[in-house]
Amino acid sequence: MNGKLYGVGLGPGDPSLMTVRAVEVIAEADVVAYHSARHKRSIARSIAERHLRADHIEEPLVYPVTTETTDHPGGYRGAMEDFYAEASARLAAHLDAGRTVAVLAEGDPLFYGSYMHMHKRLADRYDTEVIPGVTSVSAAAARLGAPLVEGEEVLTILPGTLPEEELAARLASTDAAVVMKLGRTFPKVRGAFERSGKLSRARYVERASMSQERVADLADVDAASVPYFSVAVLPSQVDAERPVRGGEVTVVGTGPAGPLWLTPESRGALADADDVVGYTTYLDRVPVRPGQRRHGSDNRVESERAEYALELARRGRRVAVVSGGDPGVFAMATAVLEVASQPEYHGVPVRVLPGVTAANAAAAKAGAPLGHDYATISLSDRLKPWEVIEERLRAAASADLVLALYNPGSRSRTWQVGKARDVLLEYRAPHTPVVVARDVGGPGERVSIVRLGELDPAVVDMRTVLLVGSSLTVAVRRGDGEEIVWTPRRYPEV
Repeated sequence: MNGKLYGVGLGPGDPSLMTVRAVEVIAEADVVAYHSARHKRSIARSIAERHLRADHIEEPLVYPVTTETTDHPGGYRGAMEDFYAEASARLAAHLDAGRTVAVLAEGDPLFYGSYMHMHKRLADRYDTEVIPGVTSVSAAAARLGAPLVEGEEVLTILPGTLPEEELAARLASTDAAVVMKLGRTFPKVRGAFERSGKLSRARYVERASMSQERVADLADVDAASVPYFSVAVLPSQVDAERPVRGGEVTVVGTGPAGPLWLTPESRGALADADDVVGYTTYLDRVPVRPGQRRHGSDNRVESERAEYALELARRGRRVAVVSGGDPGVFAMATAVLEVASQPEYHGVPVRVLPGVTAANAAAAKAGAPLGHDYATISLSDRLKPWEVIEERLRAAASADLVLALYNPGSRSRTWQVGKARDVLLEYRAPHTPVVVARDVGGPGERVSIVRLGELDPAVVDMRTVLLVGSSLTVAVRRGDGEEIVWTPRRYPEV
């Protein structure tokens, strides 16, 4: 009869933080295995040492490499794969002999732990039980004595081995975070916190619960002193003191729909704001945060909304002005910058953060209709006369550009789409593909491909964007029945 495999979580380092079940399993085991570097000193073994018996069979699983280079033909990854295969074979021999094997793991066995490599190779062949342990994340939060996350806040766990730009993006878009695996990665981790604007709130915990424990502000830590067993922590910001700085306005593009379309930079700006200002429909896309004030208004008061945001910023508030799609495409960036150009607001910092445009979102749903040169035109004649719109339609059509038509119709504007279609038919064939995309990314999403000569104005409203192909745009029905549209990148030689 085969033996049983246990993955035993030992907690963060203090032996008194081992669970009762972990102690029981070690006491009952025939074989105790643990990982170590080539110096043979195992932190896992030192944590469990008081519970080891003289008759325990010990299996040190010694890594062939850690951070150094290797002459293995498969490189570092090849050397480690061979090691895991050999180590799991050694444990399998004990299990086949009917022995109970306890593999010790610092923290929790399945949380960035070495045990998981044994688990993946053995658990499908042998009776297996994993004993959870207190993670370094929980230990660090306890040592800081501050909430890690509260309410609806999101906690992100990150390995410090990620590129700095990726770390900065993820830190900017989350409420609270823990970055693991420091040591040599510390300089770029610190840089990522700085780039994300969150260094002032970040804390550092080294060897939590151990005798060499150290707690400090991340900004004050000397990189040369940082060991692998340390973490960077961005705790809950619900009650956190915000860094003292002047007011500012950030115009944030929310994309065409909900949170999935937000960039990490936009998420960070929204989380960092004292006030969020915008058209109510767009405000509803932004998560509600404790202590943050929300100021909704009608869609037709853009200048007033911009002035209100700048006044808040002038009084020292950090304000996010939300805008659908990209704020610079028929949206709030222009309104804010126009008001900010007035002398009384010259001292208020203003940033514009891009977002996914409706045209790009619609194009992606349909294929690649914007694969070549294209023009973007609004059909709304509320802010410019129809004569200007028609002139631009004719110019773009005669240049054989693909057209992205915004604001094509509304309850009070019902004839513009039909008139635009008739103008374009003077330059384009009736079979020209047209993408009709409504509420892309939203609950009412509807994307269809019609021909220009058959375009029905009745199916178009303010939540619709139209992509009208050029003379080269192709519509193809593929094997699965789906019709896709694409515009070649190469233009035929004249």
